[in-house]
Order: sequence, then C-alpha cells, then structure tokens
Amino acid sequence: MRQEHHVLDFLTTLSYRSNNLDHYLREIASSVSRLLQSDWTIVTVCQGETGTIAASSLDLGDRDYGFSVHDTLAGKVAQTGQPILIEDAIHLHDECKLPECYRAYLGVPLRSPFGSSIGTICSLFEQPQTFSEDAVRLVGIFAERAATALDNYQLYQNQQQLLAELTQANQQLQIEIQERQQIEQEVRRLAEVGELAAMIVHEVRNPLTTILLGLMTLKKNNLTEAVQLRLSLALEEADRLQRLLNEILLYTKRQSLSSSELEINRWMADMENLIKDIPATSGRLVEFTSTVTKAWVLADRDKLRQVFINLTKNACEAVDEGSTVTWSITPGTTASHVCIRCHNEGNPIPLELLKSLGHLSAQPSQRVMG
Repeated sequence: MRQEHHVLDFLTTLSYRSNNLDHYLREIASSVSRLLQSDWTIVTVCQGETGTIAASSLDLGDRDYGFSVHDTLAGKVAQTGQPILIEDAIHLHDECKLPECYRAYLGVPLRSPFGSSIGTICSLFEQPQTFSEDAVRLVGIFAERAATALDNYQLYQNQQQLLAELTQANQQLQIEIQERQQIEQEVRRLAEVGELAAMIVHEVRNPLTTILLGLMTLKKNNLTEAVQLRLSLALEEADRLQRLLNEILLYTKRQSLSSSELEINRWMADMENLIKDIPATSGRLVEFTSTVTKAWVLADRDKLRQVFINLTKNACEAVDEGSTVTWSITPGTTASHVCIRCHNEGNPIPLELLKSLGHLSAQPSQRVMG
C-alpha cells in the first residue's frame, strides 16, 4: 500500500505537454528509478532494427545513444512485447548480457494504443534483486504513460507538419490570387486603353479623311513645282498617319489566327522579293541564309508576313545606307524548333529599353523536317 501511495505521488507530479517530451520521459525514468531503488533506469524507443535511449535517470550528456535491437535485452523486450526479469545475472546464460557491473534487470515494453511495442522502460541494479508482480505492474503504469506521451508527440509532430504544409500552400495560394488579381486589373486597364484608343482613332479619321480629300482635290490644280512637292509631302504624311491609325485600330481589336502549314525556306524565298521592294530597304543589302533543309511551321501567313516586313523596316531604319541586314534560319534548341534571326550589324538594344518592347510569340505548333 505504501508503495502504491508513492506511485500515486509520482504520477500526480507528472505533467505532459507536447513541447516537453524529453523532460517528461526523464521524469518517468527518474520516478521508476526511485520507485524500484534501481541504480539506472532508461526509456528506449525502438523502430525497426534500431533503438535509441530517449531518457535516462543518470546524466548521459548530449550524446546520441543509439543501438541495434539485435542481441540486446531492450530489443528483446520490444520485439516480444513481454517483460523480462533477471534477478541475478550470474545465472544468465542467454546471449543477451547485462552491461558490466550490473547484476539484475527489469524491462517492461511500451505499448502504443494499437498494441504494438514502440520501446521499453529498463531498470538495472548493481546487486541481485527479487521482483514482485506488483513492481512489474507498477512499472507497467509508467510504461503506459510514456507510450501515450510518445504517441501524442508523434501525432503532434504530424499535425505541425501538416499545419506547416497547409500554411505554405495557403501562402502560395494567396500569392497566386494576388497575381491573378493584378493580371485581371491589367487586362481591364488595357481594355479601357483599347476602347479609348479606338474612340480617338474614329474621332481623328473623320477630319483626316476630309483633309486628304482636300489635298487630293488641290493636287489637280495647276500648281508650281515647289507647291506640288510640298503637296506630295503633305499627302504622304497624311497617308502615313492614316496607316498608323489603322494599325492602332487593328491593335485594339481581338486578334484571331488563321493558321496553315508552310515550309519556312520557300516562304522566306517568296518574301525576299517583297521585302527588297520596301522603300526602307533602299541602299541596304538584305540577305537570306538557311542551314535547315526543310522546316514546316503552323502560322498565320498574313500576320507572319507583316511581322517580317516590320522587322526588316526597323532593322533598315536603324542603320546607315550601305549596311547589310541578314535573315538566317538555323536549327532550334530542340528537334521540333527552328530559330529565325534578323540582324542589321547595329548596336544591341539597351537593356533598359528591352522591357518596353512587345513580346512576339513565334512558336505555334512548329515541326521541323530535316
């Protein structure tokens, strides 16, 4: 009865929280050691083929005391799930020996709520002992407390990991939502800009048409050569302004592609004569080269033609007369891509201006036949 009172006193002093498992297990080891008056008590945790000392009634320092469950009494207790009592090791002929200078041993398994053994409570004595059933039963109570704490700790760790994963996923989701909201805001802004641009184009085209009609009527008159020259320049500028307005209006409309297959070498050969007739190429040499035998691409012919014309005009306008503008077709980074490059021997575009340029997507379902 007195021993049971001691056990109750020990148990009432134990207080477990998920963040103090080490301290809790040490208290259990120390309580069992005091209860049995042992020289050393340890709590072990066994997983598979290995085990470790999770708590000790003696100070073992910060070392990690791991061991193989084979050929050890703690491993045998964990594997069999049954207590092992050695009252005097001098009579022990088993392959599992006690540590040097210890004569008696009591080992009790730690059982999880599912019945499996996850470790042990082991007490060692320097002198022979006699173990009663009550002593084994009382140590079993502490073993149950230790097993419950270990199971709760594992559950707590799993919950913390799940919480961390959910938190990270939520943060990523919030970032994606913010990015999507920013994209939606930019789309709405661009739509508003497009509507405003379309309205301005319509407002400007009407008076511009009137101006063009007036200039064309005036051109029919018998004017001096100098006036005719100035009038021709005015018509050219008005016509250029009208083309610019048409391009702006085209940009504000939703674009649709009418794609078809074309062999890029043959298509570039057809483009060569067209490009050389562009006024901007006057005084510049435009060359076409290809190191790809055949390259089929899926593209909108008209829009791709306009892209090539615009690039050639920009390349020629950026260099002096006598310069060479080169169009080259080379294999791409993969077997299903080709690289089409336009180079005018001029200086590269400054990095700070690159971000202001539009992005060209020139990779619609390409396939290469070599």
